[in-house]
Amino acid sequence: MEGLKVLISEEEIQKRISELAKQICDDYKGQDITFICILKGSIFFTVELAKKMPCDINFEFIRVSSYHGENSTGVIKMKVDLQGDIKDKNVIIIEDIVDTGRTLSYLKEYLKSKEPRSLKICSMLDKKERRVCKLDADYVGFNIPDKFVVGYGLDVDEKYRNLPYIGVVEFEEENS
Repeated sequence: MEGLKVLISEEEIQKRISELAKQICDDYKGQDITFICILKGSIFFTVELAKKMPCDINFEFIRVSSYHGENSTGVIKMKVDLQGDIKDKNVIIIEDIVDTGRTLSYLKEYLKSKEPRSLKICSMLDKKERRVCKLDADYVGFNIPDKFVVGYGLDVDEKYRNLPYIGVVEFEEENS
C-alpha cells in the first residue's frame, strides 16, 4: 500500500505479546480465564496471546462495529453476540485498539450485566489522544500516536488486516 510506514514491527509485537501473556498468567494464577475476542480486528492478537499462555483459555466471540472506512460513526452496533454464559467467570475483553473508547465502554457495561466474576480489558494498541469516554485498558501492548493504523488485524475497508506488523497510513489530501 502506498503511503504505509511501519510503526511497530512483527518482532516488537511478538515480544510484547509474550510479556502480556506472562503478566496475565501471573495475575490469574491457577484460575480459569475467558477471552472475549472482538471480531474481526482482534482475532490475530487473541490467537497469538492465547498461544503464549501456559494456562487454559476459554474463548467467546463478539462483534460490534462503530467504523465505516477510517472514520468512527459514533454509533455502536452489535453484530454477533456471545454464544456462551460468562456468569461468575474471569473475563478479559481482547481488543485490537482503544480509540475513542465508545465501543469498549458500551461493551464493558453490556458484559457487566452478564455478571462475570471479573472483567478486564486487554488491548494491543491504545490511542489515548482520541479518548472521549473515561476508559482505561488493564493490559496494553503499545501506546500509539493519533495516526490511522492498519495491519495485524486492523483494516481499512477490510483490507490490510493480514500484514504481520502495524503500519501508519498516510492519506493524501484530496483536492476539491
